[in-house]
Amino acid sequence: MYNKKMKIGKTAIATVISSLLSPQIFAQDDALSDIEKIEVISYKQAYRGNVPVKELPQAVSVISAQELDAMGISNFQTALSLDSSLSRQNNFGGLWESFAIRGFSGDENLPSAYLINGFSAGRGFSGLRDTSNIESIEVLKGPASALYGRGEPGGTVNIITKKPQFEQQGYLKLSAGEYAHQRLEGDYTSGITDDVAFRINGSYEDSESFRDTIESKKTAITPSIFVKLGDDTSLTYEFEYADQEIPFDRGIPVLPGVNVSPETFLGEPSDGPMEVEAMGHQLTLQHQINADWFLSLGAGYRDSSLEGYSSEIELSPGRQLLYTDAETVSRQRRYRDYDAKDASLRFELNGSFDALGTKHNVLIGADGYDYELHSIQERWRTAWGSGDTTFSVNAYNPVYGQTAPETSPTQDNLEEQNAFGIYLQDQMALSEKVNLLIGVRFDKFEQDITNNFSGNTVSQSKSEVNPRIGISYQVDEGVTLYSNYAEGFRPNSGADANSNAFEAEKSESIEAGVKWSLFNDVLSGTVALFKTEKSNILTADPINSGFSVALGKAESSGVELDSRFNVTENTVLDIGYTYIDAHTVNDMTNPDWGVSIAANSQLINVPKHTLNMSLIHYAEVANTPLQLGAHVLSVSDRLGETIDPDYELPSYTIVNLFGTLNINDNITLQANIENLFDEEYFANSYSALWTMPGQPRRINASVSYNF
Repeated sequence: MYNKKMKIGKTAIATVISSLLSPQIFAQDDALSDIEKIEVISYKQAYRGNVPVKELPQAVSVISAQELDAMGISNFQTALSLDSSLSRQNNFGGLWESFAIRGFSGDENLPSAYLINGFSAGRGFSGLRDTSNIESIEVLKGPASALYGRGEPGGTVNIITKKPQFEQQGYLKLSAGEYAHQRLEGDYTSGITDDVAFRINGSYEDSESFRDTIESKKTAITPSIFVKLGDDTSLTYEFEYADQEIPFDRGIPVLPGVNVSPETFLGEPSDGPMEVEAMGHQLTLQHQINADWFLSLGAGYRDSSLEGYSSEIELSPGRQLLYTDAETVSRQRRYRDYDAKDASLRFELNGSFDALGTKHNVLIGADGYDYELHSIQERWRTAWGSGDTTFSVNAYNPVYGQTAPETSPTQDNLEEQNAFGIYLQDQMALSEKVNLLIGVRFDKFEQDITNNFSGNTVSQSKSEVNPRIGISYQVDEGVTLYSNYAEGFRPNSGADANSNAFEAEKSESIEAGVKWSLFNDVLSGTVALFKTEKSNILTADPINSGFSVALGKAESSGVELDSRFNVTENTVLDIGYTYIDAHTVNDMTNPDWGVSIAANSQLINVPKHTLNMSLIHYAEVANTPLQLGAHVLSVSDRLGETIDPDYELPSYTIVNLFGTLNINDNITLQANIENLFDEEYFANSYSALWTMPGQPRRINASVSYNF
């Protein structure tokens, strides 16, 4: 078996759970089966029941800690680029993760929704998530509202964190690289008693950027504790703390006759960084009732905040002098203070029984949350059409340090959400080859948005029922056909011209595919065809100017391939490809700009073609384990501005190289080259004036001490 010593090194610190309880392992069963003497802690994932991922009638991909470690990936957003069904969206000046799954991204004014151990982590403002405590990332593709509740129909991302172990083990890793990159990462776990184990991991990072004047600092600490309350009962507590200082950076303008260098920062360094702070708590009680039934209770709480000033390129054509002389960049200045509190509870019972000759794998659950967001904004901008050069800079030679204009209050809103859901799912073995999955979920959602300037409150209360049905047929031991249909929803915020709550965005999705594992798992993978239509997307009210209505429709369809080929015992090739056609269905009007968007317009930042390939080879040099690899990401053209169908971000292909050398059982050296050929590209965009250049070539190296 390849690279056994390396697998028992740092990455083997992660929790090893059986493939039934923790399906993120299924793509690497052969590698993990050779690892011995690692304590197994039984920990079931939420919303999973007792059905392994590989038996679910849907496409699922898994990004493991081993892959992240090998490629030197230390942030969650970069990790998501390893899945071809995910595409980067506008990331709010570099302050949050934002992505689309199968073409749908949700509200572009909020971070993308994702889960941590089944608990929501996308609500609020927690900055850029570190990977130091990630065991694996599951990308559960297709609609999941019938199980998880409100969300996007493209899929759900679930982070599974590293859990405490009773065997003492750990590592310290020091990294350095170009652009004054410095990072310290660590992980330690051990048993305190025969019944109590703890773990603490985290990182500190101080790094400059290829973008002028940009420097960020990030701290992440994630301790956890595992307690055996009995032979069949356990309690797990996980804490998360994140503190980040990140300058607000909208990128550069990309206009005809304007050729701004990718390095040029057109904000104001004297604004200082945006301050992001988050604290999260998760408490999970799990109890094995008997051989067939399992009970799980969970509670989570997250408190997050984002605060600071920013100087941003003015988007309004009537205020932007760049359109006049092609060199003067008009800027606006903003102050933001966002505070979010998110509390959630979850109950789940799963098990199996036989009835009328059929085996039933049943999942019964309920969850709820209470979420509060207080948003304060202030702004200064030049008068429309005035030609005012106050606080402007030259696009090619910006002079920083101007006296900052005083901002005025523009927003002080308090949004309160309460939701409760009940779900039921049954996967029935109709025969040795045929499995039928039926699920349904009921949700009650309430929302109050109070304008603290006027004292007015807009409220809505909605109930939704979403069904899910899927079927799979095992052709033989290595090939399974499947299909599923599901409905989903995501509530819209705010109210229309008559102060009525908007109808929720609703979706209908269908998927069909093939899963295979052939030649003793030498070749495995999934091919899926999918089509999703979403309705009640907000668009400008054609009758009442300045208001919105829920009339828009969008559609996404395509094909996905995820495959793994064990070329030899020492070489593994992963290939992922996705084709997506995501577009509007009917004519719409953008509610922010009042600009018409014709039917069949593409959705922003969603490429039609995305290809992911990674090749890892394990060898020995002078009896020293060596790991070498390459990763290729190829992305086609994408729409770069919703209101301008002619503005496209060009296609790009980047190649990353990585290598790891185990000097001995304790010392590991690693080197990574990002963007080997120094490809110039754009990572994402909100408009032609806010377009973010991609990372140029960068070399990083690290040394780890494993114990």
